[in-house]
Amino acid sequence: MTDGYSADVSEVRLVHGAESVGVSSSSVQAWVTLQGAQVAPVTFTQGDRQVQPYVLAPWLPGEIADIPPLLDLLRGDFFCLPFGAQPDGPLHGDPASSRWQVAEHRSDAVRLAIDTTDTGARVEKLVKVVDGQTVLYQTFTITGLTGAFSYGTHPVIDFSQLAIGAGRLGFSPMRFQSVYPGTFSDPALGEHQILTEGARFDDLSAVPLAAGGALDLTHYPTPSGHEDLVMLVNDPAAGPIGWAAATLDGCVWFSLKNICDFPATILWISNGGRSQPPWSSRFIGRMGIEDVCSYFAAGLLDSRADLLAAEGIPTTRAFRADQPVSITSIQGIAFTESDFGRVVAIDFDVPGQITLHDEGGRAVTTLVHWESLLQP
Repeated sequence: MTDGYSADVSEVRLVHGAESVGVSSSSVQAWVTLQGAQVAPVTFTQGDRQVQPYVLAPWLPGEIADIPPLLDLLRGDFFCLPFGAQPDGPLHGDPASSRWQVAEHRSDAVRLAIDTTDTGARVEKLVKVVDGQTVLYQTFTITGLTGAFSYGTHPVIDFSQLAIGAGRLGFSPMRFQSVYPGTFSDPALGEHQILTEGARFDDLSAVPLAAGGALDLTHYPTPSGHEDLVMLVNDPAAGPIGWAAATLDGCVWFSLKNICDFPATILWISNGGRSQPPWSSRFIGRMGIEDVCSYFAAGLLDSRADLLAAEGIPTTRAFRADQPVSITSIQGIAFTESDFGRVVAIDFDVPGQITLHDEGGRAVTTLVHWESLLQP
């Protein structure tokens, strides 16, 4: 990014209570906060149809005392380095909660940068949109980092306006699926979880419940009152690109990734199971669909412990200060008919477009430069 860019602070606006910079195209408008570089709201447009799939917290920054910056701002998608807790820094690292600088900016793209104090890394984040595509491209470039670290994206999707079970969830083939192996929601804090700790499962439609029986997580939202976490690990035999798809009302939100960069996807099922502030049992029907290289959301030390080595599943990446690493995430919307169902396959046969297939045999094609995921 060179010609046509600026870092004019006059381009900063207050959006949902946070200083933000915007990018826009004929089909997308997205806002990125300076604190935490959290991306939302994002409006996807096709003709006279619009959708805003990303969460905005039901509180404004500064409204609730004594909460960390990440929760104070909570919205949309943000980059985590490391992913989860760490001994000497904030949850999900400085990139998710500290202030970034605008390095370069034009109408359809912005590059932000942060020199972190917790890991010592410099992280640059490019957010870009393209005319005619209902797609958000993000590239994270990490320099100056040494050692084994977990990391991940953190998009949180809003299902709260849908009836129970009206949303659908589909994923590319997985080889490992498990509920978090420990207490994810602490009853002493007023939290409640319902899935069986550490349960392995083969089918997302039958995730074991602690009280017996199973929960169908291909349908969401579920009845409110629980906060749970599961991890899905991509099967390399299915190809280098992994995907997640959430069928909403008249559209499908999707994410695409290179599974070498993001070998797993975490589902943070945030459905009214936290009664303490700022949640106050009102964060209902939300779900984080988070592409990661991490051991669940257990934190940096557990990720470094390589607890899934026997399964051949990496939970950290080895970084070297003299070797920059760039990681790309693609997220977008495919507008559909109202009866479009759960996505069961995505075709990558044609450069510059993907075709999503649902369980009923319907298909929809949308423009996206998916090939960028395979570029070195």
